[in-house]
Amino acid sequence: MNLFWAIVLLAGGLLILWKAADVLVDGAVALAKKLGISPLVIGLTIVAMGTSAPEAAASIAAALKGIGDIAVGDVYGSNITNLALIGGLCALIRPIQIRLKVLRREIPVMLLVALLLWPLMHNLHLSRLEGIILLTVFSTLIILTAFESRREKLNNKKAQENQNSTAIINTKKCILFVVIGLVGLALGADITIRGAVFIGERIGLSKAVIGLTIIAFGTSLPELATCVVASYRAEHDLSIGNLVGSNIFNSLLVLGASGTIRPFGIGPRLAGVDYWILVIVSAGFACLALIGKRISRIDGIILLCAYTGYMGYVLIFTAGI
Repeated sequence: MNLFWAIVLLAGGLLILWKAADVLVDGAVALAKKLGISPLVIGLTIVAMGTSAPEAAASIAAALKGIGDIAVGDVYGSNITNLALIGGLCALIRPIQIRLKVLRREIPVMLLVALLLWPLMHNLHLSRLEGIILLTVFSTLIILTAFESRREKLNNKKAQENQNSTAIINTKKCILFVVIGLVGLALGADITIRGAVFIGERIGLSKAVIGLTIIAFGTSLPELATCVVASYRAEHDLSIGNLVGSNIFNSLLVLGASGTIRPFGIGPRLAGVDYWILVIVSAGFACLALIGKRISRIDGIILLCAYTGYMGYVLIFTAGI
């Protein structure tokens, strides 16, 4: 493979990832609306899972190839990108209003999940048992969210009215969209990894940095597209639900599935400074949200500056580590 074809593979893979995730989200959201699920729950579950599918596909593919640094780097980088870059851009478009229940429950859970990774990653290896633990925590959160959604539907007449007014959509078509999206994500992830690893290694980047930057940004494009559209439409619950939900999914489902399928090792930097930067960004986002019960435009500028600073640190000072 030469550099030209590597660039073609990278661009083509990212395009397939974005389009496949778009199809997947369309099908999944259509099914969710038929069930009368609220925008916040849709953002935390269906949309978050759909937009996190590229990270899952890319990280699992990397784990199967024995490239643990890319698998973990993708998750860390995507989570930082979600909160700092995408959260910052969305806040600049329109300040993100955050409901009290999200401040009390979902955002603290996101922070706790980030802290949960430390005892599992500090030994530079994710075992199959540790992967299963992450998947168990993920399954528990999904069950709790499902029960909350059920209770919300029973107690909220408006949700019932929305359900009755939702247009009938062909269920088979929605399922077909989901299947096509999943297949496209698997294909796009494999192509993206091949192109990105080749280009990154040619310019002297380590596998960890490739995961933290090139692949992380590429697999976060679905979140970017979804949240930007939601911000323009003032769908605050969908936007914050997608950001927070995607980070929880990445940490639990993506790493859990990768480690369960094939245990892998990681480099020291991913259990050190890059991990703690992830925790700091998560805590900073939580603090900004708690202070004003929203992410304001000033907060957005702070988040974008943090992301720019992190990218500068990764690409300029630690590119080969």
